[in-house]
Amino acid sequence: MDNAVFALFYEGSMKIGTLAVSTAGLRDGSIGTSSVLLGGKYLVASRALAEKVAASFNKMGIVSLNTQLMEGEALRLYSSLLDKAKQPGPVDPEETGSKG
Repeated sequence: MDNAVFALFYEGSMKIGTLAVSTAGLRDGSIGTSSVLLGGKYLVASRALAEKVAASFNKMGIVSLNTQLMEGEALRLYSSLLDKAKQPGPVDPEETGSKG
């Protein structure tokens, strides 16, 4: 997709969770806007991940987060996975302890 990046973070079977969207900043270093569209659980983590996706790829970021982890742990884990996804080479879920 040319103008957006979809990131689905889930455990077990694929399910849509709290849905957040963020735009990239107009200039380097500027902050875009973000909002939670659907959901009521993990509002902060889903929004933060959407902002990170948008900033990392300089495109609109759309994130779905469905997890049983505590919100802080989920944000740390999935943010780490996102960092690894940006690096060249394969991403090994065993290195991060992810089971989903």
